[in-house]
Amino acid sequence: MTANDYGIEVIDTPLDVDAPAWNALLACQPDATPFMRHEYLAALHTSGSATPETGWTPRFILLWSNAAGVAADVGRERTLLGACALYLKDHSYGEYVFDHAWAHAYQQHGLRYYPKALVAPPFTPVPGARLLARDAASRAELARAVIGWCTETRRSSLHILFASDADIVACEAAGMMVRHNVQFHWSAPPGGYADFDAFLGTLSQDKRKKIRQERRKVREAGVAFRHARGSAIPEQDWDFFYRCYERTYLEHGNAPYLSRDFFRRMQHDMPQNWLVFIAERAGRAIASSLIALNDRQLWPATGQVAYGRYWGALERVDCLHFEACYYQPLQWCIDNGVDRFEGGAQGEHKMARALLPVRTRSAHWLAHPAFADAVQQFLAREGQGIERYMDELDQRNPFKAGAA
Repeated sequence: MTANDYGIEVIDTPLDVDAPAWNALLACQPDATPFMRHEYLAALHTSGSATPETGWTPRFILLWSNAAGVAADVGRERTLLGACALYLKDHSYGEYVFDHAWAHAYQQHGLRYYPKALVAPPFTPVPGARLLARDAASRAELARAVIGWCTETRRSSLHILFASDADIVACEAAGMMVRHNVQFHWSAPPGGYADFDAFLGTLSQDKRKKIRQERRKVREAGVAFRHARGSAIPEQDWDFFYRCYERTYLEHGNAPYLSRDFFRRMQHDMPQNWLVFIAERAGRAIASSLIALNDRQLWPATGQVAYGRYWGALERVDCLHFEACYYQPLQWCIDNGVDRFEGGAQGEHKMARALLPVRTRSAHWLAHPAFADAVQQFLAREGQGIERYMDELDQRNPFKAGAA
């Protein structure tokens, strides 16, 4: 297809995007995640969590074939070939790929950085498909179209965060710069583990001992856990989880990004994608963690993946965070044949819990040529630093030699 065979549509609310068509396109991606489902993005909007009032102004970009107005295509149905969730941002919070220094440099030179354009699900540092497309040619055209729209609307910059490998190929071909970062993920070996003890047996002695000590501290403090998944999670557990989640933010002096109404919508619209752990002591709930799950039946190419997302506690217990956010989810993953557990953004302390470093990538375009050159040089230096950091982390592998 040529450029004339495509048409672009820009929609200013996810509610006007055809949900079945969007989700069908998502299902075509090898790196699909539940955070790009239409239900998830719509809930962020309707709950007031990601809206113009909170600094997230949606501009969903759709790539169509057989666009109306092309003479040869009159009377033919359009086909959705590509789509992305783009937001105009007047700040850089809730992104987890930091560009505050870039914004400050713009300001120092009397230039406007905000509102910038961002392609990523809000508040969600999870790698995956960002440029949803039927094929590589459509993805490449979508990348060019998004840059073209940013140019026409005079945006300072475009940022596609935690992108998939296929996205990065399309972005580089469109002239975007690539930035590297590191996360920590746990992966099961072929065939999985027989149980949690078998998993521990693959770790070096000091790491195995440390995990057992941390788990014992929680048990000896009288804490026990229960979990529930999907529609089996009762309303009171969702309510309790939110109390814990909100408390964590408030203790750090911030309001939570996500509202209670957002999680209420998750309970009703995407129940199969959530797993909750509740910590109890003396018959009283004291902490909770919420794990997201992908859908193996919908996306077999992605495999079964669990994503560590949110947590909070009403009481302080030594090592409770590690138990709620790592050991309980890992034990559940082992028992249920999950292929991968992603621990979220940052945190090399996760290596001691057997989550290994993996590269994540984002793509960036800056309209101002001089700033683009400066950022390109910065990214080259930063990339060299990431290489050295990865080498250092490799020396601290928590597994026995040959076990990972």
